[in-house]
Amino acid sequence: MRRTHGTAVADVIPGSSTSVPGPAPAPAAVAEPERMRTEFDFELPRGYVDADGRVHKSGTMRLATARDELLPLYDARVQENPAFTTVVLLARVITRLGDVGRIDGSLVENMFASDVAFLQDLYRRINSEGHTRASVTCPSCSQAFAVDIAGGRLGES
Repeated sequence: MRRTHGTAVADVIPGSSTSVPGPAPAPAAVAEPERMRTEFDFELPRGYVDADGRVHKSGTMRLATARDELLPLYDARVQENPAFTTVVLLARVITRLGDVGRIDGSLVENMFASDVAFLQDLYRRINSEGHTRASVTCPSCSQAFAVDIAGGRLGES
């Protein structure tokens, strides 16, 4: 190897396979791929009552896609009554509700109004704000804190 002013030729030639004396380079840190949370578990305030009288409260909602928001616009029920958009949209993004086999517009239509309002708020929070937390203030001590409105078990966040 030829030396030029104290520098080995291999030091200045990119892609050279000749090793250069000196300390070994530090191994590159392998970054974990970032994972996006796309599904959110919830507990309905009242619960969906099926035809057999069973109550289904726990479920999962996924993030909405642009397609989820566009398809209801082509639905005949929505064209007749724009208020039906909520029903169609929630039926698309709720992926699980208790052990109910199929979630569709009819199921959402038969939910209690308080549960639909809860799901609308959850939808807005996860799709607009990216989380399910809400800021609240204790009425007794005026301490402000955050709660997870998705309804995890006591003590979980």
